[in-house]
This record gives sequence, structure tokens and C-alpha cells, in this order.
Amino acid sequence: MVVALIRDSHPAKLFQGSLWVSGISPDYCNHSFLFEPSLEIYNMAAVDTATKEVEALHVGQNEETKADLIKESKTANSNGVVPAAQSSPPEDDDEAQADDPSQDGAPEAAKKKKKKNKSKKKKGPLQQTDPPSIPVDELFPSGEFPEGEIQQYKDDNLWRTTSEEKRELERLQKPMYNSVRRAAEVHRQVRKHMRSIIKPGMLMIDLCETLENMVRKLIKENGLQAGIAFPTGCSLNWVAAHWTPNSGDKTVLQYDDVMKLDFGTHIDGYIVDCAFTVAFNPMYDPLLQATRDATNTGIKEAGIDARLCDVGAAIQEVMESYEVEINGKVFQVKSIRNLNGHSIGPYQIHGGKSVPIVKGGEQTKMEEGEFYAIETFGSTGRGFVQEDLECSHYMKNFDVGHVPLRVAKAKQLLGTINNNFGTLAFCRRYLDRLGETKYLLALKNLCDSGIIQPYPPLCDVKGSYVSQFEHTILLRPTCKEVISRGDDY
Repeated sequence: MVVALIRDSHPAKLFQGSLWVSGISPDYCNHSFLFEPSLEIYNMAAVDTATKEVEALHVGQNEETKADLIKESKTANSNGVVPAAQSSPPEDDDEAQADDPSQDGAPEAAKKKKKKNKSKKKKGPLQQTDPPSIPVDELFPSGEFPEGEIQQYKDDNLWRTTSEEKRELERLQKPMYNSVRRAAEVHRQVRKHMRSIIKPGMLMIDLCETLENMVRKLIKENGLQAGIAFPTGCSLNWVAAHWTPNSGDKTVLQYDDVMKLDFGTHIDGYIVDCAFTVAFNPMYDPLLQATRDATNTGIKEAGIDARLCDVGAAIQEVMESYEVEINGKVFQVKSIRNLNGHSIGPYQIHGGKSVPIVKGGEQTKMEEGEFYAIETFGSTGRGFVQEDLECSHYMKNFDVGHVPLRVAKAKQLLGTINNNFGTLAFCRRYLDRLGETKYLLALKNLCDSGIIQPYPPLCDVKGSYVSQFEHTILLRPTCKEVISRGDDY
């Protein structure tokens, strides 16, 4: 590359003391290099001399510039203004103007950015209200509901855990599993809320109707496809099971009462039967703990090929290891020998097999794919119940054939029962809710004909106290699932 200097009319003087680059206008840039082969070439000594003169000129200019900047800075600081030297470089002015919302059109751009940021915010998962009012299928839009507690099989059935064949069987049953899990999720949410609001002084009928209306809402009641599986049992003290208030009942829950709250839900006939005991007085805590532990023992012992008698013996051993002191008197907790758990079938709360809670039961084995309600009853009385009090529970016999009826009202009532309950249990309040009136004689006629089976309250000796805990389990091909298990029990 050839470096040249341009001279003006005075050869000894550099043109403006600067170097130029060929092709660049003098007005555009000072102190540049010019590459022009046709110009006169000076020797390198002249170049060095010129360069030194230019550098000296720049040094002088820089010192003057610094002095000016110091003066400007002092003046600006005294006036509260930022000096120009501290502001952004001139070449960044375009970018600054683009980002400055004070420029024309900037407010609209800022609004658009805010709108975009708002639209980017994703909504979180839908949360249940308090009290619960959102159907559970809306809380789980994927259609996958939480599974219950998983317990592995023992001993000879341990191989099922890793069997690919059994896993495939479970995959085929997934829709059915999902239906019963949906029913269980409704049960968990309803009982959680009810446990928080049950207080002494409540009318029992108000308690039951609050619970049942909540179930109907969360499960999206739909005839025989989804709804309540059986009437809400809220048996008090020595009444062990099958009591719910009829219309007009004025029974009030007291502080010293022991209440068994037993209610069920179903989807497509797959029933979840689950119960717990409420007692406000801590004096009854050992009684409640006895049945809770006995129920968990029964669940642990249950399984494919387990004999029902062995499950009952294990339950009794745990139950009767407890004592409870009530008003200064000590009672041994007894298993009620004529109450049992039971298998569950589609639209059939009592599926045919009974799970005893005392030793000496049947040798029958549990089988793969079966549902069971494992429930235990602990009593401070005789440990034996009998039918007593006014009947409220009824259920159509599962295996009944055609029975001719001559009473018109009985025929009409049977039609109502078939359309709304099928073979699921119901109570008088449910008939009242459907608009049935003056039906007691017709209902008695259906009972006398063997079409409907009455289930009166079951009571131990008066003055005793009974507690109950219950869970529904499913004997899956690879494991045992406690469908109704929750954080509470």
C-alpha cells in the first residue's frame, strides 16, 4: 500500500494538518489517510514528521476538550443537569429514541407490550371451592382421577407385582378403575368438608341433606349413571347401622354422642362404601382408635386367595386388645359378631360374600378383581345387634323376578323405584324428594310381596356405644388398591 500526503498551495504546510483517505470527502472526516498513487510521494522521514505534528495537534485538542468538559460538568452539577459527556453516545440516539416511550407512538407500543405480557400468563389448575361446589370431573379435565393407596400382595402372590400378563389385564380394566376412583374422589372431598362443619347442636336431618346435596353436585348426579349409592347412615351411640332420619325427625346431635357417618357414591354402578365415626368428647378416643386399627388390619390381611375366616380372626384380635374408660367405668371393646364386611358388585352393595369381624367365619377365599367393603364395629355393649326402631332404609331385591301386583299405587311406586334407584338402596326422604306422597301402604305392599327388602336400624344394648370405620378395596391383578383411602383415615 502506498501512503501519500496531500499538500495545499503552501508545500511546507499540511492541508489542515491532516491525512486523507482516497475517495472520502474532506467535509466528512478529518485526519484520514489518502491512497492515491498519482500524487507526489514523500520520503518516510516526511511522513514521520507529519504524523508527529498530527499527534501533537490531537493531544492539544484532547487537553482543551478535557478542560472544557470539566467546566461543563461543574456548571451542570451546580444546575442539576447531567453533562453531555455522561449521556449516551450520539450513535445510540436512534436506539434510545426507539425504546423511549416518550417518543411519538411509544404509549401505544407500551400498551401492546402489557397486553402481550398479560396474555402470556397461564391459568393454574382449577381449585375446589369451600364449601365444595365444583364437580370433580371439572377438577380433573384429563379424565384421570387419583388412585387410592396401593398395597402389595404377600407371599405366594408377590409374583403378580411384576407379571406383564397381569399388567395387561389392568390396562384393559382402566375405564372401570377410573369410574370408581371418580366416585372415591367425591367421597373424600365431601367427607373432608363435613368433618369441618359437624358440630353439636346440628339437626341430624340437616346434616344428612347437606351431605347428600353436596354429593349430588360434585358427582353430577345423573339417574342410574352417577349419584348416591345408599342413604346416609348417621347412627348414634348404641345404634350401629342403618339409621337415617325420616322427614320431620327432630333428632339433634349432642356433644356426648358417638355418630357413625356411613355414605356411599357410585359411577356407572361401581360403588364406594366408606364410613367413619365422629365423637366430640375425647373420652371415646380409644373406642374410635380400636375400630380404625381393626379396619386397617382387615385391609392388610385381605388379598387374592385370602380366606375370609383368617381376615375376621385378625380383626377381632386387634379390636379386643383395646379398652375404653367411660364415666369412670372401664369397658373392653368387642367386635360385633353378627355384623360383617361384604363384597360389592355393580349396582349391588352386598355382593354375596361376607367378611366377618370375629374368628370362626367361612373358609371362602377372596378372588382377583373383587371389590370389598372392609368395615369393623367396636362396641362397649354385648357385641351383638338386633333390629329396632323405625325403618328408614329399603332396597329392591337383586334377584327378584316378576311379581304380579294388584295395587295400582304399588305398581306406580315400583316404577319410581326402578327408574331412580334400580337395585341401589334408598330411604323415605328420597321418595319425598321425588314428589311421592301417601306411599307407606304401597311401600309395605312391595315389602310383603318380596320385591323390596326393608333394613331396620341395628342396635346393641341401650346405653352402650358403637364405633365404625370402613374402606372399599379392589383386588387388582397386580396389587391391592384401597380405593377410598384419604388423608383423614
